[in-house]
This record gives sequence, structure tokens and C-alpha cells, in this order.
Amino acid sequence: MALVFRVAMQFVGLLLSLLGWVLSIITTYLPHWKNLNLDLNEMENWTMGLWQTCVIQEEVGRQCKDFDSFLALPAELRISRILMFLSNGLGLLGLLLSGFGLDCLRIGERQPAFKKRLLILGGLLFWTAGITALVPVSWVAHMTVQEFWDETVPEIVPRWEFGEALFIGWFAGFSLLLGGCLLNCAACSMQAPPASGHHAVAEMQYHHQHLEMKNSHLKI
Repeated sequence: MALVFRVAMQFVGLLLSLLGWVLSIITTYLPHWKNLNLDLNEMENWTMGLWQTCVIQEEVGRQCKDFDSFLALPAELRISRILMFLSNGLGLLGLLLSGFGLDCLRIGERQPAFKKRLLILGGLLFWTAGITALVPVSWVAHMTVQEFWDETVPEIVPRWEFGEALFIGWFAGFSLLLGGCLLNCAACSMQAPPASGHHAVAEMQYHHQHLEMKNSHLKI
């Protein structure tokens, strides 16, 4: 029963981590980190991501333009690019390591201690990937709130608001954190496997021979 519960915990943790990793990749390239609605022209909406700015018009459709220079971007967008790439890489590495550490795979079944270390390391990588994804999303959201309530900007000037990518990024980060937590809990619940029958018989024979030698010395 404990083995079934542990395998189920590993399976759920890996699925949550995989979901968080996929959503983190989508968040990285989705051009909806910020939305801008123009009150003067309701048929025109602007969106901004880490790579490009898009304008959506009812007559023309969507038109996007990539940012010309990386160094010309605001600091939060520049660092967000790096952190999101790092989160995606850590998530991929965590998937590979934790996948080989699952109990349902027969690979390395004779080395349970090694599989346990792989599972723990994969869970830690998912934790790091989740935090690395939450930091840029939360930072961009914080800067958006500050700019929205900036009193020095006239009220007639349109303000950027939260885009859909921020909410997807938050969900991705928390999924990675929860998945890594479940994998670590499953790894910590793993116990050393019981001794095999051959090993137990050999150990009993060794103790029996040791007692016979001790008795022979006492008789002498």
C-alpha cells in the first residue's frame, strides 16, 4: 500500500511539474504580458511581451513588431528574458533526472539509493525553476501596478494592465513548486529495500559458522 501511494505521489508530482514547465515555455513567448486598452479607440488594443509588441485592430487584424535592441528594453523585461530561459532549462533538466528516479521504471532498480538521489535532485530543480519563473512574472506585475497608479502621469494617458501571460506564469510557477514538493516527499518516504533471500541465507550461514568456531575454541 505504501508503495502504491508513493508511486501515485511521484506520478502526480511529475505531471504537475510537466504542466508547469510547458506553461512556463508558453509564458516566455506569449506576447500578452501587458495589455493596453485605448478608451478613445475601442477597436484597437495593444499587447506587450518579452519579445515583441502587438496591436490588434478589427479591420487589419494582429500586427506585431519585434523589439529592435535588447539593451534598449526596460530592466524588468531584460532580466525576465534571462530568468524565463533559466526556468525552462532547469525544468527540462528536472524532468530528465526525476524521470529516471521513478519507482515505476526498471532502470537502476538495483540501486535504490541512486534513484532516490535522482528524485530529490529533480524535485529541487523543479523548485528552483518555479521560483525562477515566479520572480520575473511578479516583478513585471509590480512595475505595471506602479506605472498604473503613477500620479505624475496625466489621467488621459492610457495605462498598461495585467496580461494573460502573467496569470499563466503564476500558475506555471506554483505548479513547478508543488510538483517538486511532491517528488521530494515521495523520495523522503522511500525506505531501504529488505534484504533478498540469498543475502539473508548467507548471513545466517556466516553467523552459524562463527558460533561453531567459537564453541570449538571454548572446548579446546
